[in-house]
Amino acid sequence: MGGNGAREDWAIVALAEIAAAPTVAALEALRVQYLGKQGRVTGELRALSGLPALERRARGAVLNEYKTDIEHALSRQREVLAQAEQTQRLEQERLDLTLPGVSPAWGTLHPITRVRRRLADVMLRLGFTLRTAPEMETEWYNFEALNMPADHPAREMHDTFYLEAPYVLRTHTSPFQIRAMRDAGGELPLRVATLGFTYRRDDDATHTPQFMQMEGLVLDRGIGLPDLKGVVLAVVRDVFGPTERIRLRPSFFPFTEPSAEVDMSCPLCLGTGCRVCHTGWIEILGSGLVHPRVLEAGGYDPGEVSGFAFGWGVERVAMLLYGLDELRPLYQNDVRFLQAFDAWDSL
Repeated sequence: MGGNGAREDWAIVALAEIAAAPTVAALEALRVQYLGKQGRVTGELRALSGLPALERRARGAVLNEYKTDIEHALSRQREVLAQAEQTQRLEQERLDLTLPGVSPAWGTLHPITRVRRRLADVMLRLGFTLRTAPEMETEWYNFEALNMPADHPAREMHDTFYLEAPYVLRTHTSPFQIRAMRDAGGELPLRVATLGFTYRRDDDATHTPQFMQMEGLVLDRGIGLPDLKGVVLAVVRDVFGPTERIRLRPSFFPFTEPSAEVDMSCPLCLGTGCRVCHTGWIEILGSGLVHPRVLEAGGYDPGEVSGFAFGWGVERVAMLLYGLDELRPLYQNDVRFLQAFDAWDSL
């Protein structure tokens, strides 16, 4: 320090204390002690005013050199302490790579996705072509073309979501039949199926305003109820097991004639009767031979061509496969509920 002779004792002490400062806080206290407003260097500089001019100049040069050396010493020690703190922190935060890791949480397929994929696979293996159709439909495709004119009570029964005329949110997947027939241009045989969302004003334990349906359509010459029953039985047994039985009950749908509700033997009690089915049978889907007016709307001659159609709710299938009493949890996205299906990866 300094080039004007030996250092003064207080300056030597200042440098020694700064070099030995153990912490940043202690270093800051030394800075204030020597360079602060009331510090030693500041006091010495103030005292210069009482010295003669020549002596003041020489003394000022020495004090400024002391001040510079103290500032450099403070800066060096600050870097040393910062490096030491970083080394200590890194030592404390060092990872032990020999410790066992934590396995990441794996996602799982949604039960509706599982069932949708399974149904799609069944239909493909039976020779059906899968196609999509608009969820926003015209009233003509959703109603008139399916034998439901403007005054038909089924329009009120469906409780439709009406959009700006002439559009509605489709109340069923059946409009796809008309689109498929028109796109086929009279080609036979026609075997098509669809999977998609439909919409109705309904919300309770077994119904939601948005739900998914799967529907199949077969057209050819000489198609009858035995063909319908054979295909439906094959689908049911593929999904629920080879021992399932089905029965057809007369029913009514505007777009099929004759129409039939299909029951299957209860998969929970194997047809013996339980609190779910009561009788050993569970209603599973609706079906029937395609109505002549629907064939005409699709561009086919009902005198030459016949066919059948069937459809069921994907959520309904999921409830039966997984033994669920309520539909709504399937759409509430509770991770705990969804994780319960990890064991069903075979689907």
